[in-house]
Amino acid sequence: MESVVALFREAQQAQAVLVALQNRGFARDHLAFAMTDVVAEDTLAQATGISPEMGAPGGSGNVIRGLLAGGLAGLALTVPVWLLLLIIPSTRIYQEGGLLAMLFGALGGAGLGGLFGALTGSDLGDYVKLLRRMGVPAAQAERFYDGIKAGNILVIARDPDSVKADEALRVMRQYGALSLEGASGGGRLDSERRGQAGH
Repeated sequence: MESVVALFREAQQAQAVLVALQNRGFARDHLAFAMTDVVAEDTLAQATGISPEMGAPGGSGNVIRGLLAGGLAGLALTVPVWLLLLIIPSTRIYQEGGLLAMLFGALGGAGLGGLFGALTGSDLGDYVKLLRRMGVPAAQAERFYDGIKAGNILVIARDPDSVKADEALRVMRQYGALSLEGASGGGRLDSERRGQAGH
C-alpha cells in the first residue's frame, strides 16, 4: 500500500482534488481527508461521499502526560499552602497536615490527570502517528500536523497496487497542494508519497 498526502488551504480545493481522484479511478474507501473545522468537515464529507480520516489512537502517552500534569498541578496548588503554614509562626503546628495535603493533592491531581488523559487517549486524533504509519518521516509528519492545526485540509490517497501514486501526486499538485513551508513554517515538499513500510 502506498499513500500520497498533501495539504490544501481551501475546502473547495480539497473537494475538487477528491472528486478528481475519484474520476481517475481511486475508490472512495482509499481516499480520506482531515481538518479541524467539524462543520466544514461534515460539509466536505457530504459533498464528496468520502469519510474524514480520524487519525490513530492517542495511546498510553496521553495517560502518562495526564498523570504527570495532574500530579504537578496538585503540587502547585498545595505547596504554597504548606509554605504559608511554615512561614506563619502560629500555624506551624499544622505543617504535618500541609504535608498530607500535598500528598493527597499530588495523588488526586495525578488520578484526575490520568483519567482525562485516558479519555483523550481513546480519541482517534493522533495524525502524526497516522502519518508515521504511512511511512511519512517524523519531521514531515509533524509539519503536516502543524498544517492541519493551522486550518489547512489534509488529503490522503491510498494506492493498494502502487500503480497510481504518481498520478495522485500530479493531481494534488495540479489542484494547488501547499508546500509544507507555506503551511506550517518549515519543510520542502508539496506533498509526500510513501509506502506503508516507509519506502
